[in-house]
Amino acid sequence: MPLVRIDLNNTHTPESVRNIADAIHNAIVAVYAIPPRDRFQIINRHEPGSIIAEDAGLGFERSEGVVMIQIFTQQGRTPEVKQELYARIASELAEVGVAGEDVFIGYVENTFNDWSFGFGKAQYALGELAVPKA
Repeated sequence: MPLVRIDLNNTHTPESVRNIADAIHNAIVAVYAIPPRDRFQIINRHEPGSIIAEDAGLGFERSEGVVMIQIFTQQGRTPEVKQELYARIASELAEVGVAGEDVFIGYVENTFNDWSFGFGKAQYALGELAVPKA
């Protein structure tokens, strides 16, 4: 049950934004085998120039089409599975017109105690929801 934050410039059309969100979700569903309706995404569109994403010394340039993705999820997945997810996200995004150099992913892990789905309760910790297996 990842929570995904997607930041991009508002140079993307509304249709493109939805395609990007769907592509990211499709990759997560495929790699992590989560239910398709286990979808939590926050999409923020920004004025051009509001996202600064340089190359970190890797020698490539990003465009105004950059897509910044933050994935918040429970700990337990192997580095190999995470790499598979990153590759699948890039592949799915390429299919909707996002260049590989414009895909930036930050991955943050936590535990089942760190989630509340409503009513001020930690449903995993209280046993109201089954803790997903990694």
